[in-house]
Amino acid sequence: MERNSMERNSLMASAVLPMLAMALAIVSHVAIAAPAPPNILLVIMDDVGIDQMASFGYGGVGLQVAPPPSMPSIDAIARQGLRFRNTWSMPECSPGRAALLTGRYPLRNNLMAALGPNDLANSQVDPYEVTIAKLLKHAGYASGMFGKFHIAGPDNNEAGNGAPAQLGWDHFYGWTSGLPASIDTTAGGVAAAGTYSCGFVPDSTSTSGADVGACYLPPVSPGQTSSCAVISGNSPAGDSPGLQCLARGGILVPDATACESTPPTTLKFDLENAHYASALVVNRGDMVNEVEPGTARGRGYRSTIEVDAAIRWIRARSVTPRPWMATVSFSAAHTPLQPPPGALLPSGVAHNITADCTNTLNQRYIADAMIEAMDSELGRLLVETGIAQRQEDGSLGYDPAATNTMIIIVGDNGSFGTTVKLPFDPTRAKATAYQTGVWVPLTVSGPMVSSPNRNVMHMVNITDVYHLMGQIARLDVPALTPRGIDGVGMLRYLRNPAANAQRKINFAEGGLNIQANGGRNGPCMLGTSCSHTPVTKSVCEDNGGTWWGKGADPTLVLKVDLEQCWQVNQAIYENDPANYAQNRAGMANTSYRAVRNDNFKLVRNETLDYDPQNDTSVLVSTEEFYRINQNSPVPAIDRQGRDLLAAQGGLTANQQRNYTALSKAMDKILASEVSCPGDGNGDGRVDQTDLDNEAAIALRWGKSSTYDFDYDGLTDDADRSVIQSNVGACPG
Repeated sequence: MERNSMERNSLMASAVLPMLAMALAIVSHVAIAAPAPPNILLVIMDDVGIDQMASFGYGGVGLQVAPPPSMPSIDAIARQGLRFRNTWSMPECSPGRAALLTGRYPLRNNLMAALGPNDLANSQVDPYEVTIAKLLKHAGYASGMFGKFHIAGPDNNEAGNGAPAQLGWDHFYGWTSGLPASIDTTAGGVAAAGTYSCGFVPDSTSTSGADVGACYLPPVSPGQTSSCAVISGNSPAGDSPGLQCLARGGILVPDATACESTPPTTLKFDLENAHYASALVVNRGDMVNEVEPGTARGRGYRSTIEVDAAIRWIRARSVTPRPWMATVSFSAAHTPLQPPPGALLPSGVAHNITADCTNTLNQRYIADAMIEAMDSELGRLLVETGIAQRQEDGSLGYDPAATNTMIIIVGDNGSFGTTVKLPFDPTRAKATAYQTGVWVPLTVSGPMVSSPNRNVMHMVNITDVYHLMGQIARLDVPALTPRGIDGVGMLRYLRNPAANAQRKINFAEGGLNIQANGGRNGPCMLGTSCSHTPVTKSVCEDNGGTWWGKGADPTLVLKVDLEQCWQVNQAIYENDPANYAQNRAGMANTSYRAVRNDNFKLVRNETLDYDPQNDTSVLVSTEEFYRINQNSPVPAIDRQGRDLLAAQGGLTANQQRNYTALSKAMDKILASEVSCPGDGNGDGRVDQTDLDNEAAIALRWGKSSTYDFDYDGLTDDADRSVIQSNVGACPG
């Protein structure tokens, strides 16, 4: 009996032990399996420089001026995270966003300025780039972008409005071309052009205003009927019936006290109207859907549309275990400046705004309001996705440890000149490489941040944020980016309050994009300076400029249809040679670069000006050298008159050492991108792959591409010859 019992026990053990070992292996595997990496919410603010940010110590705080924009949501997030007080982006939106989303400086992709309809594919983020959406796919992330794209397409790009999908985003809902249209001063066709400068019917305190009207809403989809409701009186937030109607997506017929069975034929739902009516684009995988402003989805306040789309997409992620990256790419506060719905403005700034959107002081109030409205909608996004909660007093309750989401909020470039807050420099703002043009807010919060509510004073570049997102996803970023990146890792700043600086040098640049056969945007006079930055006549005028290019108004300019800014000075000289010195226009720079270390900054600018003696253009190159810092509320910045190179007595020995070091650093960065004719996919070789790619593009498209090596807007036999003549490894 004892022996039989022992045998049975032995047999049972022999059967159980393998099962136990298997179970232990499973338990062990479960125990050591890494949790999913955190979700990433990337928020990009448009034309919001650090000068606007009270939470960073600026915004006019303590300077006896109007208060900075109210941003309680961003302030709450910043208190629970890190405020990077020394971050540079690029001087304009497209190069800044491209650097953020590819981790590479503009010199890598020739995207130097705001992308316009005439810019070739050679100045767009190309399909061979490892965008952040493509990079994070290696960690299983789903990616969605909502709002402004503006780094590729739709013009001169084979992908057209499908560029977001081509560049890796699983879902896109917004505007590929980026820039809001001009304000519709007819308010939807109810008045003559020029009547309503803000794009809606104001109340009766303004000329042509109304306190009642019939609000006609567009159909939800083509073929359906519209609806109508009478609106009487201002809203509790102070919105006129016209603004209330526009915010709903409608057009108000002023003084109408009843709705007609069919909308008046004068109403024009298809007219774009800045931040309230525009043709948006939807990418769902390879499906591309263009939604015109004549239907409900193309109408409403942009910040609200952007957040609504993000909320829908983030909520849908809860049914899958995949981590996600949602990029909320706000259009605010880009020009044209247009009052947002008053309900998004709890500070009361709406009461400062008048119905004259051409008034400079009013535009400053409107810009503040647009930033506040953006902040309100961001707060709503956080609450409706469960990332934050509303407190009893209405404030945002955000506990980063309670979520598995990292939040990154950053500006795409410095503030637009007329919106700049003291003591920053409105004359050296967006579209320059000076501090006001490139110094942006950056805050990072979430469960990976140790010791929150602190400032990080080390230099950060917008390209570093790309690297950080890869680190958050636990990826080997350098190994997965064969083209190379310019960003450096930032994760140690999150983990260690005593982390050493990861950068000794910071860099920013801007200039002109590549257009067919050497073209450029037409000349636009902004104040007393001529600029090629505005991409069209309407954009020039939306920014308060006078257009001298093709289609210029002959009653406003001395000479129409000019191609170059220097030709403006030529026309001024021809009109009155004796007074040319007093009347000549300033020339905005067409190339602007800056590099800095902890204490000093070097700026190099180039432009073309007019040479009266030889009646031709002349290249003007300058260098400027400044001492700068991040002191709050009054930092030392690169204002005119502070150039150390122009100082009496010259540079001190210490200044000379820093100047020499920064000159070498800039030269090294600029020399790091070596021309390689024939390498259209950027893999460092000119080979059969390039021949195959060029042949395929030429056959199905034939227009602008990265294989258009002679920049004529075509991909053809001439470009194929360039490949055949340069087979082999690229130089360097």
